[in-house]
Amino acid sequence: MVFPASRPGALPLPRMMARPAILLAVAVGIPLGIPLGGCSFDLGSLGSGNDKPKQAATEKPTGSVSPQNVSDAKEHAARGQEFARSFKTEQALAEFEQALGLDPYNTQALYGRGLIYQGQNQHEQAIEDFTAASGLAPQRVEPLLARANSYLALNKAKEATADLDEAVQADPNSAQAWTVRGEAYERLGDKSKAAASYNRAVALRPRDDAARSGLARTGG
Repeated sequence: MVFPASRPGALPLPRMMARPAILLAVAVGIPLGIPLGGCSFDLGSLGSGNDKPKQAATEKPTGSVSPQNVSDAKEHAARGQEFARSFKTEQALAEFEQALGLDPYNTQALYGRGLIYQGQNQHEQAIEDFTAASGLAPQRVEPLLARANSYLALNKAKEATADLDEAVQADPNSAQAWTVRGEAYERLGDKSKAAASYNRAVALRPRDDAARSGLARTGG
C-alpha cells in the first residue's frame, strides 16, 4: 500500500494514517496491545441504520427503507465487520456495499466502508462516507477523527482542524483526538494551539509518544 509522498519539510502523517491496517483493526475492535486513548472506534457504537439522517449521503426520504431491508443490512454490516477483523478487506467491502444497497443510512456500513477506502488511499471517497456517518451519528468523535485523518492525508489541515475542534468537544477525553489535533495545528503553523493539544493528550495518556514528541517540537 503506497501513500502519497510528504512535501519537503512537512510533518509526517499521523500514526493512525500511516498504519491503515491498524486503523481498520481498531475500528472493528481487534485488541492490538497498543494504547489508543479515549476513542474506541467500535463500529457498533455508531448505530446500525436506525438513526434518522441529518446529512445523509442520499436524498432518499426518511422512513422509505423497509424494516426487512434494515434488518438485512444490519446482517451484512455485521458480516463486514467479521471480515474486517480477519483483514479480508475485499469481502468486508462487498458486505458493506450490500448493506448500503439495502439501507443507505446504515452507519456501520458507511463508517466501515470509509475506513477501507481510507486504507486504500481513496481519501475523497472515504471523506464522503465519513461525512454521511457523521450526519447520522452527530457529536460522535469516531467519524470526525477518521475524516480529519483523510483531510490530513490530502494536506487539507484547515478542514482537519475544524473536524478535530468538533471532535474534542464531542469527547474531551479522547487523547487520540487531542494528539491528531496537535499535529493538524502544527501543520498550520499554530504552535500555541498545537502545544495546548499535545499537553492535553499527554495529560490523558502520559505515554503518548506522538504527543510527547509534538510537545518537544512546539516547545510546550
